Amino acid sequence: MLKKSLGKDGEEQAASALKDAGMEIVARNYRSKYGEIDIIALEGETIIFIEVKTWSSFGMEDLQYGIDIRKQRKIINTAKFFLSRNRKYSNMTVRFDVIFINGNRYNHLASAFMESV
Repeated sequence: MLKKSLGKDGEEQAASALKDAGMEIVARNYRSKYGEIDIIALEGETIIFIEVKTWSSFGMEDLQYGIDIRKQRKIINTAKFFLSRNRKYSNMTVRFDVIFINGNRYNHLASAFMESV
């Protein structure tokens, strides 16, 4: 399967699982000059910026290496940009999650990294 198609399928799976868990999807594939965030969701009074990592050729234990500090910084800066453009979310608690998908294995790591926004 092509990498782009695999990633899209993983994002679809993640969005579906988030909705099933009662979260509201605010945006998908949000882009700014700083980078992209795969999914932005609401859970109560928390706005969650979510990176989805989908791989078919690695074990689940290897997926944690897909989000290095440089990628985290891009996500954080993009989140700050989103919040500056969408003030209605600015007083909410902010969380950064990563969802790892490998075939039918799904791992949602809440609060995967932090930054004061």
